[in-house]
Amino acid sequence: MNAFSPAARPDHSLDVVGDFPILATRTDGTRLAYLDSAASSQKPHAVLDAMQDTYEHAYANVHRGVYGIAVEATARFEAARESVRSFIGASSPREVIFTRGTTEAINLVAYSWGGANVGPGDVIVCSELEHHSNLVPWQQLALRAGATLRFLPVDEHGVMDIDALDDLAASGNLKLVAIAHVSNTLGTVAPIRDIVDRAHALGAVVLVDGAQSAPHRPVDVAALGCDFYAFSGHKMCGPSGIGVLWGRESILAQMPPFQFGGEMISRVDYDATTFNDLPWKFEAGTPSIVEAIGLGAAVRYLDALGMERIAAHDHWLTDYAVGRMSEVPGLSLHGPVAGEERGGVLSFTLDCAHPHDIATLLDSHGVCVRAGNHCTQPLLRKMGLHATARASVYLYNTTEDIDQLITAILDVRRIFA
Repeated sequence: MNAFSPAARPDHSLDVVGDFPILATRTDGTRLAYLDSAASSQKPHAVLDAMQDTYEHAYANVHRGVYGIAVEATARFEAARESVRSFIGASSPREVIFTRGTTEAINLVAYSWGGANVGPGDVIVCSELEHHSNLVPWQQLALRAGATLRFLPVDEHGVMDIDALDDLAASGNLKLVAIAHVSNTLGTVAPIRDIVDRAHALGAVVLVDGAQSAPHRPVDVAALGCDFYAFSGHKMCGPSGIGVLWGRESILAQMPPFQFGGEMISRVDYDATTFNDLPWKFEAGTPSIVEAIGLGAAVRYLDALGMERIAAHDHWLTDYAVGRMSEVPGLSLHGPVAGEERGGVLSFTLDCAHPHDIATLLDSHGVCVRAGNHCTQPLLRKMGLHATARASVYLYNTTEDIDQLITAILDVRRIFA
């Protein structure tokens, strides 16, 4: 009997393991406990089937052909855009730009909006929690533009001090605040609406990195109040190679294109070019057609389950995992303390083993976790760490996965201690 007794399985708990074929994998008779969804999620039959059906029955380039399967491919591609629009509460599909992922979406804003709006004396603010994808593009923009990059500090538990924004803004002309909704390393949930209100009052535009929030909780860009919101398909049951930049139409319409070529044009002459309307102005070349259709299937799958239910399931399972991990001698769990809201990310260290050794030995128990700096090197250095092991939960995880994790960690202690 476990020392930690979780609350009874809630009514909103999900039972979807059978929807994900990879979770039936057995290695030497050991079940797979996949706890690395913060890096990339698994894919349900609904997504795999939608992509396979498109390849088999409706694959052609989009927006160009007038023959039957080209028309059908275009209809499915644009239907995916509409599904995404509805999923995030955008007012128009013109505001939904398909990218290769969160990284490209952020770089699009940094080069297009940033190049046109940021200059010497301006200030860009991120937090100390940011993934490199929401740090390096702004660092490089600041270098190109002669601007300054500042950071909202976090405490030893990864809780952000948003009161510091006023002081950071006083150092120059605040132009942009770029913040992760949920930290991929510590699970910290940022108070986005409060940050947006403060930033707008100071005259700044706000970009939200939603890579770790869009898969796990309801997202309404109107309610958040931000100006840009970026996320990736592969972390939310969709395929890799597809993501989304949402932006306010009034801002997107004023931004120059990010890339040039086919599809993003309206008219081309030898001496001048007129660009296409939104959103296609930012979608140069042949897009990730089947991947976008797969993302559309993914958001419809999540919608059918209910994002409130998914968020509640993640919260319940994270609480269970925190309780079980407290039983392990020498284990330190990093991130917000009990009582603080946190996403389903559980970064930990053991006093007797390196995180890479932990992850390797956990794999022999069928447990998949990530080890390393999680693309947050400055944050880990601030915390006095070189690396952590990171387990992360999602809608298909169960208490059995967590128990398997704990059993494996205890075996690591037996070997190393």
